[in-house]
Amino acid sequence: MAKIRMSVGRRVMALGAMTCVLVGGAALPAVAADEPTESELMADCASGVGKCTFNNPTIDRAYLGDYHQVSNTLYNCSTSPASQGMDWSDSVGSSDSLEVSITAGGKIAGIVDLSVTAKYGHSWTTEHRDGGSIGMIVKPGEVGWISRAQVMQQVSGRWQTHYDNQHWGHYYWYWDDTVTSPAPNGTDGIGNVVVVKTRPMTADEKASCGTHGQKVFSNRTKVESAPPKAPKPRHGAPTPGDPVNGVARDEEVNRSR
Repeated sequence: MAKIRMSVGRRVMALGAMTCVLVGGAALPAVAADEPTESELMADCASGVGKCTFNNPTIDRAYLGDYHQVSNTLYNCSTSPASQGMDWSDSVGSSDSLEVSITAGGKIAGIVDLSVTAKYGHSWTTEHRDGGSIGMIVKPGEVGWISRAQVMQQVSGRWQTHYDNQHWGHYYWYWDDTVTSPAPNGTDGIGNVVVVKTRPMTADEKASCGTHGQKVFSNRTKVESAPPKAPKPRHGAPTPGDPVNGVARDEEVNRSR
């Protein structure tokens, strides 16, 4: 009986030792490397820390962008129609899937342009500026302004960044992106549009006429509200892709899209 008790005791001790190992293992899990965000990877592309390319660009058909006010606002507080010439100017830039501005002449714009030019044989417009003057007639008790819509186009592709040393545990990272930019006037048969818009004054606007002597005046206040932006295409999180024997498997990654 004494031997039996000793055997059972040793068995309990052995099980206890195994339990300690398991608990110890659970208490010290392997720490996975943090994964980067698209913004962090794009910042490395822009700074040159990452050696980046924009692969397999695909250009969608052009479309007419949203109308937006490009002039001062003319208020007619008089009792007669107001006829006046108004200057206007507009600048439309580019943005990526995260609504981050892509500056004309910057490194990101240059990488996209290089990729598009290589595939399609023409450059990619990153920014468009335009301006002029238009005569308008605003009725008594109304406000008027000049509005413009720019031809826009999207190019979708897959970014690749290569680091000399591992970043977030890997040498290569890949992520999909869509860049929205102004397109040349007439692209795919779509043209830029500049129009004069008017509407009746609001109660507050009419109340302000007293401080302007019931005359015609203009100021820089914008009265055209921007429409809600359509959601940008959603892409998956960045994925790593370490090289095999020092060579990145670009072809395999691109074919898996």
